[in-house]
Amino acid sequence: MSNLSLVFQQVRKPVEIIGVACGEGAQDKRCDCGPDALRQANVCTRLQKLGLSATWAETIRPDSSADDTPLRVVKGICARLAQHVHASALQGKLPVVVGGDHSCAIGTWKGMASALRPSGALGLIWIDAHMDAHTPQTTPSGALHGMPLACLLGFGDDELTQLNDGLRLSPQHVCLIGVRSYESSEAELLRGLGVRVFFADEVSRRGLAAVLRDALELVQAGTAGFGLTLDLDAIDPSEAPGVSTPEPGGLRASELIAASAMLQGHPALRYVEIVEYNPLRDHDGVTADIVSDLLQAMLAVKPQAPDAKTLMETESRYGAHNYEPLPVVLTRGRGVHLWDDSGKRYLDMMSAYSAVSHGHCHPRLIEALSAQAQRLAVTSRAYYNDRLPLFLKRLCEISGQDLALPVNTGLEAVETALKAARKWGYKVKGVAKECVEIIACDGNFHGRSIAIVGMSSEAQYRDGFGPYPTGFVRIAYGDVQALEHAITPNTAAFLVEPIQGEAGIIVPPRGYLAACAEICRRHNVLLICDEVQTGLGRTGRIFACDHEAVKPDGIILGKALGGGLLPVSAFLARRDVLGVFKPGDHGSTFGGNPLASAVGLAALEVLIEERFAQRAAELGDYMLRKLRALQSPLIREVRGKGLLIGVDIDPARASARDVCDVLLQHGVLSKDTHHTVVRLAPPLIVTSEQIDEAVSALHATLAQLEVAADRAA
Repeated sequence: MSNLSLVFQQVRKPVEIIGVACGEGAQDKRCDCGPDALRQANVCTRLQKLGLSATWAETIRPDSSADDTPLRVVKGICARLAQHVHASALQGKLPVVVGGDHSCAIGTWKGMASALRPSGALGLIWIDAHMDAHTPQTTPSGALHGMPLACLLGFGDDELTQLNDGLRLSPQHVCLIGVRSYESSEAELLRGLGVRVFFADEVSRRGLAAVLRDALELVQAGTAGFGLTLDLDAIDPSEAPGVSTPEPGGLRASELIAASAMLQGHPALRYVEIVEYNPLRDHDGVTADIVSDLLQAMLAVKPQAPDAKTLMETESRYGAHNYEPLPVVLTRGRGVHLWDDSGKRYLDMMSAYSAVSHGHCHPRLIEALSAQAQRLAVTSRAYYNDRLPLFLKRLCEISGQDLALPVNTGLEAVETALKAARKWGYKVKGVAKECVEIIACDGNFHGRSIAIVGMSSEAQYRDGFGPYPTGFVRIAYGDVQALEHAITPNTAAFLVEPIQGEAGIIVPPRGYLAACAEICRRHNVLLICDEVQTGLGRTGRIFACDHEAVKPDGIILGKALGGGLLPVSAFLARRDVLGVFKPGDHGSTFGGNPLASAVGLAALEVLIEERFAQRAAELGDYMLRKLRALQSPLIREVRGKGLLIGVDIDPARASARDVCDVLLQHGVLSKDTHHTVVRLAPPLIVTSEQIDEAVSALHATLAQLEVAADRAA
């Protein structure tokens, strides 16, 4: 098998998932809809796709009776669950119970213990932020989900302790992991019984993997097997918000998933239970993803999965070396975070050069993508489709332009703008044949095609790629008089970035764009704004040209238009500009395809409804203040607008690449431009707390590099 194979091995037993849709034992009863939400999140399907024999057998629900007390409801649920788990075990299956509140643990353990009784005792690993060891006499809340462990140990209401002939859990066969919130009466009970508790501080000190190894030895000593029950509140709520009783701190999800791999194919594992999932708190589905990842880690194994070093070497061996990535292999993303192949989480302060302004895997965009992909994806423009008209209409409404021409990448949109400007120059303005000129700026970055790099002032972009098309003139950026002097009767258009991104987040003088617009109008020259990086809310307005109330004759959009999922771009302009195109003049097989149109339309709606521009304005000001307050000799300047920010690093002391490399170690992803500027452009869903985290990491990074620079001096 190749070392790049991702083949999964199947556990020995078929997996049978049993939902327990009951929250009667909890104070917040909304966890009763947890199993249904997990089923809708395709937890079972994901296991099947790994080659596992997995079925969702049943979802147990309370019998409807208005007179039932929580105790009676929980007793009925646990009795039915015990019967189902017992039957599942006798059929040679591995029960996976998903709840619901943690009181269901009584039924799960008793059902499996009764099935195993002829062979021996059943051990139990209990992973929880709480001890769940209250009795009816010690409970401060009366909530039954705080009592199941005490009940299993024989200390609880008789109606629950006597289920399944009063089977009891032996104290020496159980251990708790991750406890960080409990009452003294619970601790006293467990201590008196000799139950081993691995408190959160011990887990933090030793590492979860080491603790779990000890726990596995303990629960297998003198038993016929063991079960594992996990209350999701054991995980840090900043990573897993969808829980019934969140407690600050806790286990890192990535560490728990990695440690859970110890259970893969374990011959003594008899059941798995994951409880207290509350989907109403899990707005972006991240907790549901963690549940799925945990079950995959416990039940399936990826043999010979390539490590980061192997993957990077493979890319270097088979890929052209036109990029120099940072040394990290990313495997998944959600919101403002990315995870590498080892499970380490990073704060994304790059957002793929503004392509991921909506955040990674925005649920509404994923839904739009999935729904459309199952209907119709690509037809070519040889036919009409039912998505493109809606997308074009919304684009024109938001931009105030008359027409839009959809393509795929930013480069294609720029090329479209250049072709339209040239033809407009000939057909509308009346420039003599082959004489049209287009003005661009020093430091521009509009893409890397032959024509576009022909406009570039960057030596590396041009080296070895000539000869270049003629008809382009370049002037100093930010210099109004330079534009005035460069215009001739042959000038058709002025192509400009409202803020130069790749040049190092260069913000022109206030009033520059408005003055350029006035000059262009006076000379009958098209003003075309390249808003591929700055557009769609990034700078604190829908378009960066809105800061100066400028309505250009044409706007180039891309990157964020695809919602971080697909390449989607467009050139939008006045009717007389794009009206010069006739059928056959210009085209794109994939441009305007139904899939891209559906995602692009959803991206625009999310942009408006979630107030991305307003968020970027407010949080951009906040971030600029925080960054400018940093006292470091390495920083020459902090500049930007909205959430498009550059930190200019003194090259005499360090390179911006050095800063990005050390930031990576601190869990923050960024990228330098020209080795002198660190780009900070997070997804527009970023919070002030996450900005604080990024700034704190940058502060630590700069301090580390200052020491290195002083030593070198």
